Amino acid sequence: MALLNPDEAKRLAAAKALELVKPGMRLGLGTGTTAAHFVDLLGAKVAEGLDVLCVPTSERTRTQADTYKIPLSTLDATPELDLTIDGADEFDPQLRLIKGGGGAHLREKMVAAASKRMVVITDASKAVQTLGKFPLPIEINVFGAEATRLMIIRAAAACGCQGDVKLRRIPSGGPYVTDNGHYIVDASFGAIPDPEKLSTALLEIPGVIEHGLFIGLAKAVICAGSEGIEIFGQLD
Repeated sequence: MALLNPDEAKRLAAAKALELVKPGMRLGLGTGTTAAHFVDLLGAKVAEGLDVLCVPTSERTRTQADTYKIPLSTLDATPELDLTIDGADEFDPQLRLIKGGGGAHLREKMVAAASKRMVVITDASKAVQTLGKFPLPIEINVFGAEATRLMIIRAAAACGCQGDVKLRRIPSGGPYVTDNGHYIVDASFGAIPDPEKLSTALLEIPGVIEHGLFIGLAKAVICAGSEGIEIFGQLD
C-alpha cells in the first residue's frame, strides 16, 4: 500500500466513519479539516438517496452541508442524536481529547453530549501520550475577558499547568469571536498532567463558558496513518 499524506489519511478516516451511518440516523456533524472530509463523503451518499438528519456544530459546517443539500436540523429541534462524527486536535490513550482549534468546541461538546455515540476521526499526528502540546482553547465571556484570563492562569498553575494564555486574534489584529459571540483564549501548557482536575478548575471560573478538553465523550477514534487505519476504543 502506498504511503498516505495527511490529507489522504484524513479522508480515509472519514470514509471509515461513513460506514457507521445507517438510514434514518440523526447525526452530529463536526467542524475542522477532517470533519469536512466526512461532510463531503456524506453529501455524496445523500445525493444517492441516503436518509439522514444532521445537526452541524458550526456555521462553517452548516454552510458546507447546505451545498450538498444534506437535511439539517438544530439541537433544539433534534435534541437527541444517534451519532456524532468529529475531528480532534489531540487524543490520548484514554480517548481524552483537545478540540477547539477551529473555535467550535462549545457547540461540538454540546452536540457530542446529546449523542449516543461520538466517534472521532483523525490522522496519526493527533495521537499523543499526554495532552497539552496543542494549545487548549478556552471560550470565555467578552465581559471581563482580561480578569478571566488571569483567573485561568492561576487555576491552571494550581493544576500543575504553566504557559502562555493568550487571547486568540484574527489576522487584522482584533479578537476572534466565536459563533456564540464569545472570545477564546489559547493556553499553551505543553503538557496537562491531570486533564480531569484542570477541567473542573476551569469550569469553576465564572467567566469561562467552556473549554476544549473532551473527557468521557469519545467512544472510539478512527486514526489514519501513512499505512492505513487504526481503531482506538469501540466503534459499536
